[in-house]
Amino acid sequence: MFRKIALLLTMLVAVAGAVALMPSVAEARYASIVVDADSGQVLHAVNADTRNYPASLTKMMTLYLVFEALEKGTLTLDQALPVSKRAAGMPPSKLGLDAGDTITVEDAILALTTKSANDVAVVIAEALGRTEIEFAKLMTKRAADLGMTRTTFRNASGLPNRAQKSTARDMVRLAQALMTSYPQYYHYFSATAFNYQGRTYRSHNRLLKGYEGTDGIKTGYTRASGFNLVSSVQRDGRRVIAAVFGGKTARSRDSHMVKLLDRSFTKLASIGVKTIPAVPGRNPFQQPEATTVEVAAAEPAELAPVRSRPVKPVDPASQIATTADAGDLPVDTEMLTNDWAVQVGAFGRFKPAHVSAKAALEAAPQVLAGAQVAIERIDSPSTGVLYRSQLAGLYEQQARTACQALIAASINCVVVQPVAQGSN
Repeated sequence: MFRKIALLLTMLVAVAGAVALMPSVAEARYASIVVDADSGQVLHAVNADTRNYPASLTKMMTLYLVFEALEKGTLTLDQALPVSKRAAGMPPSKLGLDAGDTITVEDAILALTTKSANDVAVVIAEALGRTEIEFAKLMTKRAADLGMTRTTFRNASGLPNRAQKSTARDMVRLAQALMTSYPQYYHYFSATAFNYQGRTYRSHNRLLKGYEGTDGIKTGYTRASGFNLVSSVQRDGRRVIAAVFGGKTARSRDSHMVKLLDRSFTKLASIGVKTIPAVPGRNPFQQPEATTVEVAAAEPAELAPVRSRPVKPVDPASQIATTADAGDLPVDTEMLTNDWAVQVGAFGRFKPAHVSAKAALEAAPQVLAGAQVAIERIDSPSTGVLYRSQLAGLYEQQARTACQALIAASINCVVVQPVAQGSN
């Protein structure tokens, strides 16, 4: 009798130990952020800079490098890419390619945006980097170039790797970079289905059909990451980009994303956030409007890097509790105050204005954390065209402190107050 009890206890301990070693959805950390793509204003953020597993959101960067190669002429859409034995051996989700097969670049793009095929991700990695390890280094370098300073890639697919981590803010930054840098290819993220060799693969992104205005961008899941999603939605001439990490199920993740988007659009409408037109050809987010003032949204590479220790006094959004429940939004922060700016010069051409703003951003990165490079174009009959070099999206105290810091660094500047409601 005692031997049976002892044996039973031993078995229970062994089972408990095995369960403890198994990855669990509960390990995933919840994080979310919603950003107004036109102004860069953060409408909601919880744990936005916490490093988590991106899962298949990784493929957004894989595709960024594909689009980059298409622009450079390194790849063409109809080019056939070879499938290696290693690529064919990737675990699902996959197309089931065999070693020795080929797949065109365009089919590979669609396989990633809809099926999220891991075998295809490796095909691309080997085509552009010779090995997936080398390609992952290129991914991490490009992430750093885009200001994704808390992101590290170790593979092209998002399959589990302890060192492969990113943040909700970085993934929104990447989504914005994809739209801004490669608007001609962004439509692939809107595909709801993909036909390949007689089979139809449906997109995992249910919001494409289930939420009005959604035009992308990517889902992701591993047991350790939970259910992730980056969404881009356009309504009433405005676009918001949002990211959710760590959903317990695909359904609950989608439901939570819808709640965040609904509240963000309601908030935008209620406060009358200004829509900032872009210099033509630079920002595909903005619908054309007749205006004499044009502002270029910051190139993703020029956005202020996310700091591991953000400056606390300047941004109320940074005070949001990071332990907020995943089912609820945090308490609202004051949103009407972060439309101050610092102007660091006025130039006759766009490029020196942009360089000037970037230099100022690099001169005072901590106090300007979260600022956007904004180049304001002024058409004057007397002086002609002038480009005002500004760092926008600041709170009043942050703008005044930043200008003091820039003056101390021998950079002339003035604080620019927000335009009053009703003004042009």
